[in-house]
Amino acid sequence: MILVRTKTRLIISCIDDKVGIPPDEKGKFFPWYGKHTGVGLFLSRKILAITGLSIRETGKEREGARFEIVVPEGKYRYI
Repeated sequence: MILVRTKTRLIISCIDDKVGIPPDEKGKFFPWYGKHTGVGLFLSRKILAITGLSIRETGKEREGARFEIVVPEGKYRYI
């Protein structure tokens, strides 16, 4: 996990070093898509949205998946 803090938000990144997600598959899994994925990412996005947060996939195919949770300013406390 990697934390990056900017002036306007906090980005929490979860990264793996497996095969990644092909470009034509990106974005499809959030509406409830894929093999053996259940509803995990779909529900994660919905729950995060209720609290003002968002999630996105920014990894590269063959380099691994990278999911970033974006937390807007005022929604986190950094000590």
